Amino acid sequence: MQLTTQQIDILKNLQDFDTYIDKLLQDWNAPGVGIGIVAEDMLLFAKGYGYRNYEEKLPFTPKTLFPIGSNTKLFTSVAAGMLVEEGKLTWDKPIRDAVPAIRFYNNELNNSVTLRDMLGHRTGITRHDSIWYKQDFLTRKDIFDRIQYMKPEVSLRETFFYNNNMYAAVGYIIELLSGKTWEEFVREKIFKPLEMHSTVYLISEMLKQSDYGVPFTEKRDSNEIYQIPYYEETEAVAPAGAIVSNIEEMSHWLAALMNDGIYLGQQVIPSNVLKATLEPAMAQPNVLGETRGWWELLNPIYGMGRETASYRGHLLTYHGGAIDGFYSQMSFLPQKKLGVIVSTIGNHCSFLIDIITYNLYERLLDITQTPWSDRWLDVRLKTKQAGKEARAKAGENKVSNTTPSHSLNDYIGEYANPVYGILKIEINDSDLQFNLGEIKLPLSHFHYDRFDTSDDELYGKWSLNFLTNSQGEVNKVAMSIDMAEVIFTRQAKTLDSQLLKQLAGTYETPAGFKLQVVLKEDDFLYLVLPGQPEEKLIPYKNLTFQIQRFSDLILEFVLENGEVKALKQIDPSGEYVLKRC
Repeated sequence: MQLTTQQIDILKNLQDFDTYIDKLLQDWNAPGVGIGIVAEDMLLFAKGYGYRNYEEKLPFTPKTLFPIGSNTKLFTSVAAGMLVEEGKLTWDKPIRDAVPAIRFYNNELNNSVTLRDMLGHRTGITRHDSIWYKQDFLTRKDIFDRIQYMKPEVSLRETFFYNNNMYAAVGYIIELLSGKTWEEFVREKIFKPLEMHSTVYLISEMLKQSDYGVPFTEKRDSNEIYQIPYYEETEAVAPAGAIVSNIEEMSHWLAALMNDGIYLGQQVIPSNVLKATLEPAMAQPNVLGETRGWWELLNPIYGMGRETASYRGHLLTYHGGAIDGFYSQMSFLPQKKLGVIVSTIGNHCSFLIDIITYNLYERLLDITQTPWSDRWLDVRLKTKQAGKEARAKAGENKVSNTTPSHSLNDYIGEYANPVYGILKIEINDSDLQFNLGEIKLPLSHFHYDRFDTSDDELYGKWSLNFLTNSQGEVNKVAMSIDMAEVIFTRQAKTLDSQLLKQLAGTYETPAGFKLQVVLKEDDFLYLVLPGQPEEKLIPYKNLTFQIQRFSDLILEFVLENGEVKALKQIDPSGEYVLKRC
């Protein structure tokens, strides 16, 4: 194929690029990077540097498969847009018009949240990433169902809050409306016509192929490079970040994006859909300019699955991706039809995707090169040192000579939160153990009823504060997750449905007032008093129950010889017996 004048000029501007990248790898202690340049509709430059497998010294190549992380999001936005084109969804009408099953925290959100809100990170709901991170049992429907418990931090469309869960929910919506899983829909509508034959969704599928990246990163307190586990618990949140691809096949996707959805002469993606994903949905602050005086990237705006900004006077659209050891950046200059793909291995190398991207555009545009590496390397090294010094001071606020209020066995159990699911506190030998999904760490006593996990190289340190109820029993755990303190409540053992039926019935107070205990379809008992709101009975222990409004009130059913005789009400003022009628 004959090169155009633009393409020839591009290659000329890359004459010392290899030397530049070699120095970056050395300065950043980076295992390896992959880089691609697309000009018009052609992958003009594709090359790997360093290693896809640092330990075995296997070279990074344009065919090296790597998780693209959140660069998956634009695939999901485009897939949803295809359903918009079919009339099954709309961008700007309430999503519940098309999907009545979805529930948000309040009626304001129920009546207002649109597809664009969900894909533009403007619902006012924060990340809640610990819902899905290292949770291999979670399903996409689970995330869809838990949205109703996610309390917004700000009003709708007020602030940009990045939210992977909304993309997971949109993936489930695609399944509900198309009859195909998100994976099937994207493969059929996007991967196949773009000839992305090696692109997969699972690490297990990637490992069956011959050329793939291995996650290595730098230890936090030294320069040692070590291998970390792949992130494999992707099924639930796949529409937000599960795609695994390589430089060559991502160039097909980038070429289609740059050419109004056309690939090899065929309209693969509707042009209207691509235009919609570029439309401004949520403005973001100029953080780098305002905090560091770096004004090269100006006025970033999020659309749906990608951002736009001015880079030194040139319109740029881009998006990054990150998942446990892998970072990627997809970008292009719409008015120049120039695109760049960058992938790097190593959590400590995350800034390289920006550094390399910006340097390439400055070379391709033949403008002066900004010292991005020097800037960010200074930040990285100072941050690394600050973290080391901070960890050395951990625990200085510990109150000495305190003991737990209970024996260790009293802390053991399952604690539930409607958003985050189950936290298990177990015992291993003589120590408690923290178990949240696949994150399992030992717990040691800090002071009073606070227990801390070990300070893990990958997962950091978690601090748990156990709480007691009015009866003096351990019943809750408070801990900081994502962007807030979260309460997990101890789960009572599930009672047999036949026993619950037996407990239901009519009971009479000492004053002769009758009330009902009713078993409803949700398998919970309810206290029903004429003229009063129903009270849901929460299983507490054995045959005792609590109600949600009063923690100091206990209801205990009395059984004699297998027959329900009475219901006791126990509160600080005393004990009352209600006879079974």
